[in-house]
Amino acid sequence: MQPLLRINNLSVDFIAESGTTNALKNVSLTVNRGEVVAIVGESGSGKSVTSLSILQLIPSPPAHYPSGEIIFAEDGNTVIDLLKKDRHSLQDIRGNKIAMIFQEPMTSLNPVMTCGKQVMEALQLHKKLSKAAAKQKTLDWFNKVKLPDPEAAFDRYPHQLSGGQKQRVMIAMAMCCEPSLLICDEPTTALDVTVQKTILQLIKELQQQSNMGVIFITHDLGVVAEIADRAVVMYKGEIVEENNVRSLLTAPQHSYTKALMACRPVNHQRGERLPVVSDFLKEKGMGNSELVTAGSGSRQIKETAAIKPGSQSLITNFPDILLSAQGLSVWFPAKKTLFGKATAWTKAVDDISFEVYKGETLGLVGESGCGKTTLGRTLLRLIDPTSGMITYNGIDLTAKKREELRSLRKDIQIVFQDPYSSLNPRLTIGSAIAEPLKVHHILSTEKARKEKVTELLEKVNLKAEHFSRYPHEFSGGQRQRIVIARALALNPSFIICDESVSALDVSVQAQVLNLLNDLKKEFGFTVIFISHDLSVVRYISDRIMVMNKGKIEESGKADDIYFNPQSAYTQKLIASIPTGIVA
Repeated sequence: MQPLLRINNLSVDFIAESGTTNALKNVSLTVNRGEVVAIVGESGSGKSVTSLSILQLIPSPPAHYPSGEIIFAEDGNTVIDLLKKDRHSLQDIRGNKIAMIFQEPMTSLNPVMTCGKQVMEALQLHKKLSKAAAKQKTLDWFNKVKLPDPEAAFDRYPHQLSGGQKQRVMIAMAMCCEPSLLICDEPTTALDVTVQKTILQLIKELQQQSNMGVIFITHDLGVVAEIADRAVVMYKGEIVEENNVRSLLTAPQHSYTKALMACRPVNHQRGERLPVVSDFLKEKGMGNSELVTAGSGSRQIKETAAIKPGSQSLITNFPDILLSAQGLSVWFPAKKTLFGKATAWTKAVDDISFEVYKGETLGLVGESGCGKTTLGRTLLRLIDPTSGMITYNGIDLTAKKREELRSLRKDIQIVFQDPYSSLNPRLTIGSAIAEPLKVHHILSTEKARKEKVTELLEKVNLKAEHFSRYPHEFSGGQRQRIVIARALALNPSFIICDESVSALDVSVQAQVLNLLNDLKKEFGFTVIFISHDLSVVRYISDRIMVMNKGKIEESGKADDIYFNPQSAYTQKLIASIPTGIVA
């Protein structure tokens, strides 16, 4: 029986006025029925271009296909070349026979339609179900992907759900028609580890039940071990290694694959510099090319030993309290009467108290929807607390009016989860970084501010010529560094990093974590590092605070929480971390 999908010598070029970019170069791979094939590589390696080409979702122009074919065999008799199908024929295939889970749910979901209606639409179009049957099927799928309160989620718009919840809606939408081939483009990148494990198990179960073929795109080799049968490693538009998962993870042949494995924080001691793949690899003899650790000179990446507890703290003593929260609560109305009076409440943050010490990095970890982001924004008074007190450097922030808080803003900054939406697309990044300097009347001339911005760009490993470019001209990792530079512009003493590395590939994540450690040593600021990834939080934090349903579940030294968790909830989080070891 022939493969479900066969890609032969596929090349994709993007043609623009500035020249032609070779995005894919003679890529060939197969996917069999009942098989999960993982495509692994850094951002820009060609993973998403490969998947989007299958469904012809890249506009042409600018895309051009100089060679190749994509053969889809839904059954033994019907074989089609997807590259030769017209738009009308593809309409019946997309979402029905071949479905795709996209990486960014907020840009993939319709903001003016409720989440339930968007899933119903696919079921009514392809399965010809009645409205009532489609609604029931949608609710069943919302249950399967573990959406809390499926009936409430059905009537909510995308902006009313958390990032992880939106991703689960996307997964339900893609899988509801039970396609022959499912393409997953980084479907669990923005999810916490426990939901990620649930989703991976769900995809695997459904794939086995229906003998579905799956292409699973990821940058995390730990996730590959959890789900894939076979893995393909891509670099700069080419396949550099292909093997079954066990062989690839236990005995990688290519130095690039070894580098991807070495980048993961889970393999490193706290505070140890993370290795990243060199920006320049020789065109020939790539297997012998040099790999570097950012900022530490060229060296061959060494095999990393399993991490052990008791690694030295980044900073040993924190005698002074910088910020404290006492009895802090943030409640949102869940239900209202006809006249707008709240009858039920969502307790996003529920009566919590803690301290943050000067110079430390406090990790805040928990599942999606546990209240991490709400707490971070409340500490900065971007959200007003329902009750409780926040004290910063002896000042009661909860007693301050909005106008009075403005002068404190330069001292307390935030790096938002999504750098693209937190940058103004109409402003160059130079103007975006200079804006807080203008608002707070720091430096008197445009020339002085430009020099300051250039200095900040260089500190985050960007170049002076990037000053005049716009946000869309940068990769995700570069945009994340831009918002870090903007947060540092006012020389703050306290920064909140909200999921600042969650959507980055492992090599760029390593660069950003190294950068944060370097800048922290140089500027001496205090950090609350919010993440759903306990392995990343353990690597960068001095202390960890675990949140669950608006409350603090457990807190303590990073290694104590990671290696000896006392709470069953924390134990479950740690057990869900993908290790990269094949069972």
